[in-house]
Amino acid sequence: MSAAPPRIAVLIPCHNEAAAIASVVAGFRAALPEAAIHVYDNNSTDRTAALAAAAGALVAREGLQGKGHVVRRMFADIEADIYLLVDGDGTYDPAAAPAMVQRLLAERLDMVTAARRGVGSAAWRRGHRFGNRLLSGAVSRLFGRPVGDLLSGYRAFSRRFVKSFPALATGFETETEFTIHALTLAMPIAELTAAYGDRAEGSGSKLRTLADGARIGGTILLLLKEERPLALFAAAGAALFVLGVGLAVPIFLTYARTGLVPRLPTAVLSTGLVLLSFLSLACGLILDSVARGRREAKRMAYLRIPPPG
Repeated sequence: MSAAPPRIAVLIPCHNEAAAIASVVAGFRAALPEAAIHVYDNNSTDRTAALAAAAGALVAREGLQGKGHVVRRMFADIEADIYLLVDGDGTYDPAAAPAMVQRLLAERLDMVTAARRGVGSAAWRRGHRFGNRLLSGAVSRLFGRPVGDLLSGYRAFSRRFVKSFPALATGFETETEFTIHALTLAMPIAELTAAYGDRAEGSGSKLRTLADGARIGGTILLLLKEERPLALFAAAGAALFVLGVGLAVPIFLTYARTGLVPRLPTAVLSTGLVLLSFLSLACGLILDSVARGRREAKRMAYLRIPPPG
């Protein structure tokens, strides 16, 4: 008796994508004819929802503004074995979807990310590309595994990834949360290269380079504090210790020559900084034990769901 084919769901979060959504739905219907295509409209003021429904998508709405809110709702509502998440702006190539799904199944992975390769003249602005490289490199160093495209919005997920994902982000930092969730639980993941083209005429980017970049950087620090607190607080403690000792050295040299401590405020400051450095290390050790317990609980929730394939 042959096994039933996996249920595939294409998830498309949208806000004012009337210029592109019909062609995006048609592209994924052609690439994955067996998949259910879900469009979640996020307070669009144009005809995004109507055009998606006319193209054959299953349309729902999420009232809380922000991509992270939409992803949380999609992951909670939709039941499938494989989930393919893609933006609704027409920049990602539907033809890459079968290869992403096939690799997820063949290698029993939990996430396959489409690393972007720009093919259009305005496909990927230089500032966005530089920021993505900077953030990807930071996450790679902090979590010890290579990350090629941290901010890609085109990903395939297993059911056990989706149903164990906490989805705490509210905006575009949700892509960072995907990657760090996978790295924290040591999930099997992979990347493949996919074309990244220009937006459809009439479609504009919702990403604000500086504001969203700052939010993504803040999210990395927050998740580092939650998942790797010892590394964060030990680094802060080391910096405080070096600063405190650096301030103390001239005081000790003066005391060795004269037997006097003429700069008492500096001596008090130095002592305080050294004490704070040890307090920071102690906080890191305590929070590391808490983080380990949370990580074990998340790992057990993840393992309760069978792998793809």
